[in-house]
Amino acid sequence: MNAALRPASTDYGSWYAGYVELVPEDDILSALESQSAKTQKLLASLDEQKAATRYAEGKWSVKEVLGHMVDAERVMSYRALAFARGETQELPGFDENEYVRNAGFDAWKLGDLAEQYALVRRSTIVLFHNFPEEAWSRRGVASENPVTVAALAWIIVGHERHHTNVLRERYRVGG
Repeated sequence: MNAALRPASTDYGSWYAGYVELVPEDDILSALESQSAKTQKLLASLDEQKAATRYAEGKWSVKEVLGHMVDAERVMSYRALAFARGETQELPGFDENEYVRNAGFDAWKLGDLAEQYALVRRSTIVLFHNFPEEAWSRRGVASENPVTVAALAWIIVGHERHHTNVLRERYRVGG
């Protein structure tokens, strides 16, 4: 992948700007890999009791945050796949609150959630690693916003970075 493909602000909807800003790296594939190792280490520091906690009433549990991170990565990776392959139809958005509400993540074993995270991230890395150079600049519309394949990679990293920051700051996970 070419470092020049770092997304411009016109390559994604304004909603995602905060996520992209959390990713100063130019080598997004390395960022995906190093982030995976850090997040897996963070998850290994948890036990079932801590994973069930919420920092306030009505907020997601740690397990729900983790499940949401995985769901969002799956959605963003699918969007990247579709646009890299030349999809021209607009892709729908997703309601993350409904996804979490209907997933039952609190009933999952923490180990299963951690394994799901690792598998989805590995799949994302292999997918992006094997996109041909020209695929990175392809664009489509998702959630009523134009987005490039490259921007989706930065959004995936930034989205996870946002949520792991929340886990550290509000949930006191990982020190």
